[in-house]
Amino acid sequence: MTLQEYVDSLKNKRIAVLGVGISNSPLLDLLLRNGCDVTACDKRTMEQMGEQGKQLLDQGCKLKLGEDYLEGLDQDVIFRTPGLMPFDPHLEAAREKGSLVTSEMEVFLSLCPCKVIAVTGSDGKTTTTTIISELLKAAGYRVHLGGNIGHPLLCDVPQMQPGDYAVLELSSFQLHSMKCRTDVAVITNLTPNHLDKHKDFQDYIDAKRSIYINQDRDGRLILNANDPHSPYYAGFAPGQVSTFSDQEPVRQGTALIDGTLCWVSPEKTEPIVKAAEIRIPGEHNVQNYLAAFEAVRGLVSAEVCAQVAREFPGVPHRMELVRELHGVQYFNDSIGSSPTRTIAGLRALPKKPIIICGGYDKNIPFEPLGDELCLRAKIVVLTGHTARKIGDAITGSRNYEAHKVPLIYAGDFKKAVLTASAYAKEGDIVLLSPACASFDAFKNFEERGNRFKEIVMELI
Repeated sequence: MTLQEYVDSLKNKRIAVLGVGISNSPLLDLLLRNGCDVTACDKRTMEQMGEQGKQLLDQGCKLKLGEDYLEGLDQDVIFRTPGLMPFDPHLEAAREKGSLVTSEMEVFLSLCPCKVIAVTGSDGKTTTTTIISELLKAAGYRVHLGGNIGHPLLCDVPQMQPGDYAVLELSSFQLHSMKCRTDVAVITNLTPNHLDKHKDFQDYIDAKRSIYINQDRDGRLILNANDPHSPYYAGFAPGQVSTFSDQEPVRQGTALIDGTLCWVSPEKTEPIVKAAEIRIPGEHNVQNYLAAFEAVRGLVSAEVCAQVAREFPGVPHRMELVRELHGVQYFNDSIGSSPTRTIAGLRALPKKPIIICGGYDKNIPFEPLGDELCLRAKIVVLTGHTARKIGDAITGSRNYEAHKVPLIYAGDFKKAVLTASAYAKEGDIVLLSPACASFDAFKNFEERGNRFKEIVMELI
């Protein structure tokens, strides 16, 4: 089915689009341009929607806005926003009335004419997905980058060719209950995350299975050999399974052997690039490259893989060097929205940083982070909703010594950055790696990272 045929099939149906955000805005435009009966539902008021709301009305869109925007859903087709879980009571009630609940990404995957490589996991998704995209582009393939990064791809379907590759980062929110087809699926790792949204940790684990569960026998699933959840995932794989590891040998996949990243099979071992040559720092980025190299195995040569590893500067907001001022380096790791991400960032640095932590509470335990901060931080500046919880995890750690790890509480984000800068001396590192989501003060981690960069660039 083509995209136009799909849209035509909706013309005699009532449609609801939940959430007028980045992922659903092109979808709304597509449906309205084709004369569909569309109701846009959003938690914001008309005043908050501003010009965007007026434009939708001008296009013939119905609006249901405000706190009760999910009440009474009974449309024939409902497109949910990724942040609204499929088990939301309003969606379950709509299904009981006969509504079909889907998403922009689910429809895209049903219509996509080219091969799909998709990445999920708790940490490293964006970097791994971007590396895969860079590797394929360097090898001459036409690549469409999307999902949680890039831009919504549904409207690009008519321009896609069978020889292209769609490379997607997919979150547990997008994958939950979704039917999708992927040719290659990567699960980077699993740690407790988004427990404020999921029913429990098992629900989070199982949501990730959607990325590969509908593969055929030729499909490929790539798993982290060092993650304890990988055997569980492998047990459900309908196709081929390979692994990556920077700690131990693998039978089929990629591994770090004597400091070199290699493709490994029972027949031979092929070196790709030395870990020391990878431009972006950190052991976690060695793992990201191992996963990416396995995803493009057979498509991209070792020579091209090595070239990208030596030249690719990394993704913004991921251990991004913002500035060096008076001998102090400022790193933006705003993507560090979970304790495990922040721990990985700490381990990637050559010295103990003055670190800024805190943000929105996702109900993730901070005890492992507290242990790590005691050992690897020079000063901890805490801000946001979770400041006290992180502080308690530090002072409650068996590694805690008050004189070795000063804790400073800052009332707001700007004050936190300025405080960290005031304590920094020549040779120090100031690191933003919050270990939390941004939603207590920002729309997303990008806005938080950009604000950090603005404040740092204003320093005299």
